[in-house]
Amino acid sequence: MPNIFFKKKNKIKINDILLSLQLKKKKNNFVVKDIKELNLATKDDITFFHSLKYVASLKKTKSKLLITNKKFVNLIPKKITTLLVDNTLLAVAKITSLFYPSSLDDIYDHDLKIVTKKKFPKLKFGQNVLIGKNVSIGRNCSIGHNSIIESNVILGDNCNIGCNVIIKNSVIGNNTNILDGAIIGKKGFGFFPDKKKNIRYPHIGAVIIGKNVEIGCNNTIDRGSLSNTLIGDGTFLDNQVHIAHNVKIGKNCIITGQVGFAGSSSIGNNVIIGGQAGISGHLLIGDNVQIGGGSGVIKNIPSNTKVMGYPAKSIRNFLKENKLND
Repeated sequence: MPNIFFKKKNKIKINDILLSLQLKKKKNNFVVKDIKELNLATKDDITFFHSLKYVASLKKTKSKLLITNKKFVNLIPKKITTLLVDNTLLAVAKITSLFYPSSLDDIYDHDLKIVTKKKFPKLKFGQNVLIGKNVSIGRNCSIGHNSIIESNVILGDNCNIGCNVIIKNSVIGNNTNILDGAIIGKKGFGFFPDKKKNIRYPHIGAVIIGKNVEIGCNNTIDRGSLSNTLIGDGTFLDNQVHIAHNVKIGKNCIITGQVGFAGSSSIGNNVIIGGQAGISGHLLIGDNVQIGGGSGVIKNIPSNTKVMGYPAKSIRNFLKENKLND
């Protein structure tokens, strides 16, 4: 899905990029269309490679221009022009800011208005409901007291938004319930530690929530950095769940209370996760997986698997080991 909420600066040329990275300029100062992840980049986009976890995507990328570190240079296909930097993700942050200058701005919406029946005649709403610019609300929706729908939100039909909810930079499907206190679409916890200061990573993605979804009380769902954070149709999230930037959750999943997802992990369909489990970043969890409560998942889990413990392992092995230790 193309970027739908953040305005891109046009006519960024390769020498603009090289200048920001303090690299040598090229004679052929061609236009670079956008910055995208490996699997989404076209031949006119710049992309990046920073981890062996993405070798498969590297082999398939259509991009002809890539940022990486010298330790990966032998893995890069010869058809791709490589820009070598010391810190790949820091370089990506600089280039993203070049294309999207407003992406680091995440202050409150200045243009909020108190909702009125005149503008939204079919909307049911409580006291002190505020709505920003570029907001579309479907039919037969309701919004509870003190909730704020900030800029860049598309709300489908038959959606119910609870009290004290904040939503921005999000697309929400039909028949979805978002319970009290949820915060959806704020920037994620992306930064680079430096000796002098922490450097923020731009977040130009959105939160895309499917149909027939339930988001529990006090959930926090961060928008994506380059790609979008996704929640599939029919998925239910219990209270106090945190979903970090770029996480993809499939259809008909059940996520119970206090589960936390680190950034860029992908969860399959029909996955069930018990309370207080933690999912590390950049992992692949297959379809029909069951993860026991309190588990710590630090590696990929294939489909149709039941795991538990820390580190999470086959539930049969977990029960056997703990029985021996009694």
